[in-house]
Amino acid sequence: MKAAVLHPGGRLELSEVPAPSPTAGEILVRVAACGICHTDLHYLDHGVKTFKSPVILGHEVSGTVALLGSGVTRFREGDRVLLPAVFTCGTCRLCRTGRENICEQMKMLGNHVDGAYAEYVMAPAKDAFSLPPEIPLAEACLIGDAMSTPYHAVKHRAQVRMGETVAIFGCGGVGINAVQFAALAGAHVIAVDIDDRKLELARQFGARDVLNARSVDRVDKELKKRTGGGLDAVLEVIGKPETIRIAYESLRPGGRLCQVGYTAEPVTLAFSKMMFYELQVVGSLGCRPSDYPELIELVRTRRAQLEPLVTGRYSLDRITEGFDTLRRGEGIRGIVVMNQPR
Repeated sequence: MKAAVLHPGGRLELSEVPAPSPTAGEILVRVAACGICHTDLHYLDHGVKTFKSPVILGHEVSGTVALLGSGVTRFREGDRVLLPAVFTCGTCRLCRTGRENICEQMKMLGNHVDGAYAEYVMAPAKDAFSLPPEIPLAEACLIGDAMSTPYHAVKHRAQVRMGETVAIFGCGGVGINAVQFAALAGAHVIAVDIDDRKLELARQFGARDVLNARSVDRVDKELKKRTGGGLDAVLEVIGKPETIRIAYESLRPGGRLCQVGYTAEPVTLAFSKMMFYELQVVGSLGCRPSDYPELIELVRTRRAQLEPLVTGRYSLDRITEGFDTLRRGEGIRGIVVMNQPR
């Protein structure tokens, strides 16, 4: 089968590789589409190493069941499925206490195991989710990360509540979904970005107010002015030390900063302010398996928007075009369409 293989040094090659075969408890998924994510750019451009090398990249996956391993009874060949970005062990202390998203033995597609920039991908049957017919198969791949990660962040880590004032820093693929889930939770959402086109999209996804960070001298002061003293919660979805500091400084007393964006750089925050004003800083990673059915239902009933998230479609042969578009910060999310969805 054809696949996009990452080699040491960030070198990506399109190669012919053997198609995998499912073992006991596994399913072989014929990939319909795989989302193009900023995480891939960390591997390609920023020197972040994958656990498996070489490895097939790609972790936002939708498709159909092609083959069943022995003992699999939940699915039949041809079933439409969504794969989460991360597979969990289900037995470690964190899994047993409802924190599966930070499983001690997690396996991430396109990192620990081969991913889905390929015609086929392998997955444990226990981790796959059925997709209802109302959800378009190719677009559904974005539920696996671009939607699930901010869903977990908004609901469980930032704990956004009705009537709160919440800012989202960064309106890319994950950030725009943080906007729509915070709005669904009943918050007054302010979207912050440096691209007016993305800010306009944020309005379409539920933002009540927007702020172009380049239009003011001090973003934190402007946000405090607009909110009468600061924000109840801020989600930073960029992963830059400076925007993390600005997000922190934008909180009201008792406010919460939820860190969703990744950075390997150290960040300095005023902990005296954290103590004196009882500020909270929490991290957020991925999504718990138990949340996917609710998220899928939100998409099925169109309470959450899915199709408008897809702003670019690429064949596997054109995957580098998709990465270049992402590097330029254009659009919301591109997808690699591998096999014609049925």
